[in-house]
Amino acid sequence: MSNDQASKARQRMGKCFYRIAPKDFKIIPGSPIVYWASSEALKAFDELPVEAHFDAKKGMAIGDNARFLRAWAEISHSAIEFGARGPKDTYEKKWYPCLNGGPFRKWSSNKEFVVNWNSDGLEPKRTITEKTGDHWSRYIISTGYFFKPGINWTAISSSSYSARLHPAGFAFTSASMAAFASDNDVGTLLCLVNSKVGKYYLSLLSPTLNYGIAELKKIPLLDVSNYKDVSLLVDNLARGFSDDWDSYETSWDFSGSPFLTTKFHSATLEASYQRLRCYWSEMTLEMQRLEEENNRIFIDAYSLREELTPEVPLEEITLICNPAYRYGGNASVEDREIRLRADTVAEFLSYAVGCMFGRYALDKPGLILANQGETIEDYLKQIPEPSFRADDDNVIPMLDGDWFSDDISDRFREFLRITFGDKHYDENLRFVEQALGKDIRKYFLKDFYNDHVRRYKKRPIYWLFSSPKGSFNALIYMHRYRPDTVGVVLNDYLREFRTKLTSRRDHLEAVSISANASSGEKTKALKDIEKISKIIVELDDYERDVLYPLATKQVEIDLDDGVKVNYPKFGHALKKITGLS
Repeated sequence: MSNDQASKARQRMGKCFYRIAPKDFKIIPGSPIVYWASSEALKAFDELPVEAHFDAKKGMAIGDNARFLRAWAEISHSAIEFGARGPKDTYEKKWYPCLNGGPFRKWSSNKEFVVNWNSDGLEPKRTITEKTGDHWSRYIISTGYFFKPGINWTAISSSSYSARLHPAGFAFTSASMAAFASDNDVGTLLCLVNSKVGKYYLSLLSPTLNYGIAELKKIPLLDVSNYKDVSLLVDNLARGFSDDWDSYETSWDFSGSPFLTTKFHSATLEASYQRLRCYWSEMTLEMQRLEEENNRIFIDAYSLREELTPEVPLEEITLICNPAYRYGGNASVEDREIRLRADTVAEFLSYAVGCMFGRYALDKPGLILANQGETIEDYLKQIPEPSFRADDDNVIPMLDGDWFSDDISDRFREFLRITFGDKHYDENLRFVEQALGKDIRKYFLKDFYNDHVRRYKKRPIYWLFSSPKGSFNALIYMHRYRPDTVGVVLNDYLREFRTKLTSRRDHLEAVSISANASSGEKTKALKDIEKISKIIVELDDYERDVLYPLATKQVEIDLDDGVKVNYPKFGHALKKITGLS
């Protein structure tokens, strides 16, 4: 190496050279080798840590998630107790809200699961003891903190840490960790750990980025009571992120499509979307401003202005309505907007289908029919004069053509006319189809069910009866399922469809030999005859081998067993979903 090269190498090394006394490593609990920590950062360890003010706990290992844990939407809503505050509140209902990890999201979200905790968890506890031979308390831990308000975060190793506020009423599993207030406001802790300062201290305490209970407990907690904005910040942030979560039907507090609220509803669907999109943009920027203000408060309190800056990239504002977060930073702004518009319109169609089945109604917010075995009579008791009536028999055909008056495409067109009127109907339908990139019938045939399965994370609440090649499709709503539902699909739809196809084929055969038909008309008729004949063979096979034997069995389901147990009972009658077969 030449002298010049050696000089340059020393200069480069000098930029990466740190001086720290060996005793300084002992300042940080656990003595990790974090030579880059500044003297200002180390001073904070003179203060009491988080564990002096808050109880941080790991959740229970329930042992058999498939048996005791459910996505909230797959069971009867009336079987869930949302108001439990302690063991005494667990003796009437079977299911209780449960925190079970989830993706990176801050402030409020990931409220998706319920756990069988009837009689203070009698069945899970007994099962653990029977399977292991140990007392259940070795695995089902932290039960004394169940149903208390606190904060929670997902128990994974990650470079990104995110904590969320949860109200009273939740149990929590080992996929989640939680912290609770003993003599302090839990909101202060949430603001700290979600700030850049919190992440900075976690990186000092766990350079391997494995953020668990031990690391959070050791974060030094400075008094920020003189910063009056902290309590207001956490209220505004938690409310904003909670409102975002509740704007989607996968939230149990979803009330209806935002398109139809007074705040956003306009004469046209496009104008409504523009108003909604403008609001989402403003809300995202406001949440970004609040997060940055939160960073400033803690950076100032911990004197870390030399180490940290308050700015938060838009991609890290974890609102579902924020396309920069929802679709990631690699997509262009234009692509994000195209995807957001398409997804938002698809969510509107999903809500429309919910109204078709009576899960929702235009005339009343929130869930309507959401319990096992409910009928159209139960619906009419709540909505005596519906502006858009739910389907009577809980079967909605989804076919390529106008074969039934209650076909899903026709019913959506009716829904669109009712919600946005006749005057701009063509314009509104055009907006829907342009956003989806295809006509409405093709979307329902090709994409709707895949979107539904993805939306409900492979626990669909609408089930698709589908012949092998997809020539016959009919949706049902699992909560309204009865043992005779398969018979209704068979007799009133499959056989009726085949009868109509046969009649159509007979007509075409007459055309093909008619002296009055042109050569082109005869050629087309012969092609259509061949196509229809193949479909009829497909339907015959589907009836003989699958649907008729199933209808005779009068299959019973129990929503408490969950989709993963109930869906496979119908075998090849239903559209195959990987993981449910």
